[in-house]
Amino acid sequence: MTEAEDEAGPRASPVARASLLAYLLLIVYASWFPFAGWRSSGLSPFAFLNLQPQRYWTGFDAGVNVVGYMPLGILFVLALHPKVRGVWAVLLAAVGGILVSGIMEIVQNYLPSRVPSNLDLLTNSVGCLAGALVGAYFARMLLDQSRLYRLRRRWFSPYASQGLVLVALWPLAQVYPQNYLFGNGQVLPLLSEWLSEWLDTDIDLVMLLRGDAPLSVEQYWLSETIITACGMTGAALTLMCLTRRGAPRMLLTLALFGAGLLVKTLSSSLFFAPDNALVWLTPGAEGGFLIGLIMLAGLAFAPQVAQRRLAVVTLVLALIVVNTIPANPYFVSTLQAWQQGKFLNFNGAAQFLGMAWPIFALWFLLLPSHRLNRQ
Repeated sequence: MTEAEDEAGPRASPVARASLLAYLLLIVYASWFPFAGWRSSGLSPFAFLNLQPQRYWTGFDAGVNVVGYMPLGILFVLALHPKVRGVWAVLLAAVGGILVSGIMEIVQNYLPSRVPSNLDLLTNSVGCLAGALVGAYFARMLLDQSRLYRLRRRWFSPYASQGLVLVALWPLAQVYPQNYLFGNGQVLPLLSEWLSEWLDTDIDLVMLLRGDAPLSVEQYWLSETIITACGMTGAALTLMCLTRRGAPRMLLTLALFGAGLLVKTLSSSLFFAPDNALVWLTPGAEGGFLIGLIMLAGLAFAPQVAQRRLAVVTLVLALIVVNTIPANPYFVSTLQAWQQGKFLNFNGAAQFLGMAWPIFALWFLLLPSHRLNRQ
């Protein structure tokens, strides 16, 4: 980072703007999940905008709404900085939160599994306003003066903003229970469910691709080893593509893996039971993790063009294997103890993130190479 860059004054944050877009997508998915049974109730879509108190609500639901929209308010303010600051940024973020929440509630009129609520609109708006106040207070400190901001400019390419958001979402993509460690991108089972419902017949795309021959225990282990090794290698190489030469690449990679495993452990403990916190730790996962570390120990010093291409190869290979291997029987038995309950909305967003992360990563990696390699 040069002295000229230091004296350039406050600048906009592409990371904050990309994060805002990503969070908006998660809110849309969480609010409209499961996207099924669309119909008109015959009532006005604005009927929920009344002063009547809600009959059925809990403090937990209200708290989740407030907390869930606070990051939206923070990101609104950070995305507006430095063109709009202070009170005006807070007001614009508050209005944005009301509009976003209002649209979510209006569309829920056409989903039989969702109920629009004036209380949801109020608590969501309050959460966005609270987040906006927090963001306005810390905006200058985070974006113009923070040590983290200086490290970002020193370690990462100036064109890495969208990639950094993508990499930061990878640990969160491990939240939703998956058949295999780092087995993101399992889209065929979901497509099978949609086609079965649409055509009113049982359709299993996984079975159509691989046949009905059962897999042996060794084949399951080998498949999980490939999925784990390729999944973690693809994520790590995506991160390395964004770094400058002087960045501590292996340290950043280990931090990424540590965050992913921590999120995986905590989510398994929360969704199932504390005894199942390490349900993901199988022989195949252990082998794949070790192989992935060995691969990355050498690839960390490869040219960024090679890292980008190998990231594409490993992610595609992981997608192929994870979508052509049936569910692990042991995992299926564990999944039966899962009670989604009040986390239904959150689970929908987590499922979307886990399914879509490799696809978004491939889209990013296949952008023109100059966007990834300019230093």
